[in-house]
Amino acid sequence: MQSPLRHGKAAIGTTIATGALAALSQAPERASRLLRHRYPTVAVTGMTGVGKTRLADRLSRRASAEGGQDVGSAVMERRTRRDPRMRGYRFRVVPGENAATRLGALDEVFHDEPVDGVLHVVANGYATPRRTGGTSGTAAATREEQLAAELEDWSITAHRIASMAVRRDRPTWLVIAVTKADLFADDVEAAVDYYSPGSGSPFGDKLDELRALAGGARLSIDVLPVSAQGGGKKSDRAAADLLGRLELRLAQLSGHV
Repeated sequence: MQSPLRHGKAAIGTTIATGALAALSQAPERASRLLRHRYPTVAVTGMTGVGKTRLADRLSRRASAEGGQDVGSAVMERRTRRDPRMRGYRFRVVPGENAATRLGALDEVFHDEPVDGVLHVVANGYATPRRTGGTSGTAAATREEQLAAELEDWSITAHRIASMAVRRDRPTWLVIAVTKADLFADDVEAAVDYYSPGSGSPFGDKLDELRALAGGARLSIDVLPVSAQGGGKKSDRAAADLLGRLELRLAQLSGHV
């Protein structure tokens, strides 16, 4: 017959072992939460030609390939931004072409591995026209046609965001980045208004619909002008200032500041 002392020691040992196993089973989840806190995942979406990859390169401090702004990618690209405090972002640049790879990338960022936030890139109708299939080379398209294509593209992305938001607690924020602001420097305010909720514009109406579906109080929406150009000229310093404002807002939304 086992003595009470031995029985007590055995019970304690079992309790410790159970606690250790529980801690081990929770370790991956805790590590995942820590990674999300320090490096939230951001989906970079938008139609082809708006400059998603170049903007992600600037935000992640990565040099863009020469001529990269004229060549669209058919696969999802990944960028990571790290700072000295071990914080940053994991960017997922979704292809802009309506192809199987794009739909797969949308499934990944809004279903398989849900992102924490969305950076949707638009260009106020100034997206670089692309040939069918995303091949490089010149193509013709009016600004009105580009705005219509941009709106159609946003409808697809907004549907994915709404579908994800009703099932999960993410994404919690959306930033509309109105890029190529250097091409319409005198009309930046009007462009920002066009892409803002409550503006009555076609794009604004779709944002209102998204907020109604996803829960307006839970989904933060910002609209910021930006230019991904860089260099030492005066105009480029203005572009750097716009980029800095976008970076600050991303840091605020992610809890980095």
